[in-house]
Amino acid sequence: MFLYVLLSCVGIVQCFRTGQVSGACGSMTPGHGSNSAQSSSAPYTVTANRTTFIEGDEITVSLSAQSGDFEGFLLRANQIGSNNPIGTFTVLDNGTQALSCDGVAVPSNPDCGKTKVCFSQPSNCDPTTSTGCYFMAVQASSDQSEMTIEMFGQADGYVAIGFSDDQQMGNDDIYICGKDSSGLLQVQHAFSTGRSRPNILSLGNVTNIKTALTNGNINCSFTSRNAISTASRATSTSEYYLMIASGPSSEGNIQFHTTKYVSSTKADILNPSLVTGSAEEFPAILKAHGALMLIAWMTTGSIGMIIARYLKGVAKGHGFGGKDFWFMAHVSLMALSVTATAIAFILVFSHVRDWSGGAHPVLGCLVMILSLIQPIVAAFRCEPQHERRFVFNWAHSFIALGIKALAVAAIFTGLALFEQYKEDGWMLKVMGGFITWEALMYILQDLNMRAKKKVLLILFLMGNLAFLISLLVGIGRS
Repeated sequence: MFLYVLLSCVGIVQCFRTGQVSGACGSMTPGHGSNSAQSSSAPYTVTANRTTFIEGDEITVSLSAQSGDFEGFLLRANQIGSNNPIGTFTVLDNGTQALSCDGVAVPSNPDCGKTKVCFSQPSNCDPTTSTGCYFMAVQASSDQSEMTIEMFGQADGYVAIGFSDDQQMGNDDIYICGKDSSGLLQVQHAFSTGRSRPNILSLGNVTNIKTALTNGNINCSFTSRNAISTASRATSTSEYYLMIASGPSSEGNIQFHTTKYVSSTKADILNPSLVTGSAEEFPAILKAHGALMLIAWMTTGSIGMIIARYLKGVAKGHGFGGKDFWFMAHVSLMALSVTATAIAFILVFSHVRDWSGGAHPVLGCLVMILSLIQPIVAAFRCEPQHERRFVFNWAHSFIALGIKALAVAAIFTGLALFEQYKEDGWMLKVMGGFITWEALMYILQDLNMRAKKKVLLILFLMGNLAFLISLLVGIGRS
């Protein structure tokens, strides 16, 4: 009896851990305390930057108070004279979030394969419940004159979907849902001409646009009466490869995508189905770029630097053309490194044909520039006995150190791109071991162990090749 009395004194609390009280969408009333309307003046004001609008306009709504802090609020835009919600909100403050109610673009997974064609990664994920879900859906009329398109994904700047005749970028019809220069979501129509930034087209006959930005998830839906074009002209087919991509944007301009998924087969947008696919495999030319840079600055370049620092006394006085063997080996290995760097540099730019953004291309360009400066400086060096020889020695050493540091940073950022679809990050860990192994070699050589320099060199080469082969295999499987 005592237990029942005790329980009767306990209040009932309904918790919403996300802060989204979906049950209040219709009534717009709080679920705590008195629900009676307040008769006194409101302690807050709601203002809009315009009082008239047409479809597609953006209105800035401000909620303010003279004092105190907001513990919670719920805003909805209604049609005049009715309770029908209109428009969608784009949240700009990290302290607020969008609540999915009627009229807001919410991709629905249950209708996939029944009334619409869906493509998602992970396969068959539900954007309403799954984290990290990238989703697109197309519901087309029988004559393909009208399509309702939905897209959803987590991104810093934009999510885009595409219709293509193949699984490669180029000649694709694209719709982009991304942030404009003000940070508000906008829908854009574009045509991909290759690996450069797509050409933005007139939005055309696109209506019923709904957008939402919630917890970093970009969400758009709209109705399009534009014909799909995959070769700069409209096509009559209804079968296309489907693509989803996401990435950063700058001042409303999309940057090179960091995530891309492509359907494994063509999808008939007139026949509802569930389409499967996977993350885009890295092209062989990008793998070759990564392999060449890795070999250049973690193997041939490293060995060339170690020979110049520690092995000058080996076979001293013996060589060819008046040059010692150590010098010939050093020059040959460093020339090979510069050549491999130049080839890798040309390969990646001939493939991308654009500036991809981020730290990796900046680091790569600095490595290329310094790699070309270094042999030029060496070609104009003075004789070893010259009184100013120390100037060259220091300059040559500092440039080499700069190249090595920048190359290591570029390799780390490059491997991160190869592993962007993986969670374990094992190649980055192997690269960390690679650097540690090389640093250990320098430490042992400097700790008065030069008597064992040949043994240390053999051990270094064995470890170096083991790390190199592991990373090359990882790049090949990416």
